[in-house]
Amino acid sequence: MTPPKFDSITPSAARLTESLRDIGYDFPAAVADLVDNSVSAGADHVDIFIEFDGPDSYVLIADDGAGMSESQLTEALRYGSRRGYAQGELGRYGLGLKTASLSQCRAVTVATRTSVNAPRLYIRTLDLDVVSESDQWVVLRPGREGLPHRAVAYLTEAIGTVVVWDKLDRVLPESRPEGGWARRRLDAMAKRTAAHLGMVFHRFLEGTGSGRRIIITVNGEKVEPWNPFAPHEPARADLPSQRFEVTIGKVSGTVRMSRYVLPAKENFSSPEQFERLSGPLKWNRQQGLYIYRADRLVQWGGWNGIRGIDEHTKLARASLDFDTDLDGAFNINVAKVRVTVPIQLRQMLERPINELCSRADEAYRKTARGTGVGTAVPSLPRQTAWNGPESQEAAAMKDAGLALRAASMQAGEYEALLRIVAVLEREAPAVAQVLGLNT
Repeated sequence: MTPPKFDSITPSAARLTESLRDIGYDFPAAVADLVDNSVSAGADHVDIFIEFDGPDSYVLIADDGAGMSESQLTEALRYGSRRGYAQGELGRYGLGLKTASLSQCRAVTVATRTSVNAPRLYIRTLDLDVVSESDQWVVLRPGREGLPHRAVAYLTEAIGTVVVWDKLDRVLPESRPEGGWARRRLDAMAKRTAAHLGMVFHRFLEGTGSGRRIIITVNGEKVEPWNPFAPHEPARADLPSQRFEVTIGKVSGTVRMSRYVLPAKENFSSPEQFERLSGPLKWNRQQGLYIYRADRLVQWGGWNGIRGIDEHTKLARASLDFDTDLDGAFNINVAKVRVTVPIQLRQMLERPINELCSRADEAYRKTARGTGVGTAVPSLPRQTAWNGPESQEAAAMKDAGLALRAASMQAGEYEALLRIVAVLEREAPAVAQVLGLNT
C-alpha cells in the first residue's frame, strides 16, 4: 500500500505561546501547578519566594526533589512534553510548567541538579520575547550568573530543582513597577498563595491520605494546612462513607465519598476556629463538595449542580476522591482547578447528598431555636464500604423520606415537616423509621 502523503503544519511558536497564556490560571493556581511537579519529584520541602525588586522582581520555587538530567530538563520545557505519567502522579498534559509560569511572566528559567557529586547545574530558559522574535520553539542555555543568588545557593549543597519567573508582566503594573502599590500587590499575592497552597495541599502538609508529609514555605513562613472538614472538632458529625464504581467508556475506577456536618458556631472549640474554618469563600459558599485527585484538592465549594446553596445547609461538606485513572471521566482542565462530575456519578450522589443536607439543616435549626447549644448532632457510625444489599422496598421508602425532606426545605416548610415527624414518632414510630424520618 502506498503510504499517504502529508504536509507538516507546525504551529507558529510566537502565536501559540502567547495564546496559551490565558487558559485559566490566577497567581496562586499557577504556583500550585509548579508545586505539583515538586511533589511528583519526591520533594520533602518546597520553598517559594516572591521577591520585590521593582522591575527586576521575581518569583522562585525551589524543591529538594530528584532533579532532572539535561535531556529531561529540555523535555520538561517542551509544550506537550512526551514524558509519560504514572498512576497517582499529579501531572497530566505535559503543559503545566510552561503554561502556569508564562501565565504570570514572560521568561521562566529552570535550574536543576541530580547529584551532589556533580558540580554542574543544568539551566534552561524559555523566554517569550525570544520565541516571539524568532518564531521558533527554542530555549536558551544561560549560565548560572544570570540566576538570582538565592537559586544558586539553594542548589550548591543539595539536589533538586529551582524555577525562576522573570519579566512579571502579568503581576506588576506596566507603569511604575517600582512603586509602593507594586510592593503591596506582591505582599498580598504572597498571603493569598500561602492560603491557597494550605488548602489544595492540606493532605500532604498533614501527612494524611497517602501518608506522605511535605513542608511548604512562602517567603520563609511555613504554610499551615487548611482542612475543610475540621477533623479536630469533637462536635463534628460523620455520616457513613460511600464508594461508587464509575465506568465511562473504557475508563473505570472507584470514587470515594466522605460526608460531614460541621459544628454550629456555638459548638466549635473557639470562635477563632469557627472563623478559620469559614474558608476563603465563607460559610455559605464553602458548603458542598471538595473534589480530590490523588489527594490534591482540585475543586471546592458548591454542589456541582446537584442542588443549590442554602443558608440552612452551610454546615454540610463532603469529599470526593478519585485517582488519575479517572481523569478522562472527570474532564480535569489544564490548570487543575475545574472538573466535571460525570452524569452517571451525579445520579448516584443525589441521595447521599440530600441525606447530608438534611442532617446539616437539622443541626442549623436546632441551634437557631436555641435547643442545640452545646449539643452535637449525633454521629452515625463510620464505614468505608457498602456492607450488604438493601431491599428495593426499603431503599425506595428511604428515598421517599429524603424526597420529603428535600421538598419541604425547598418549599420553606421544613418546620411543618418536623411537626409531622414528631406526630409520626409518637403515633406510628415504625413508619417514621421506615421512611428514615426518625430523629
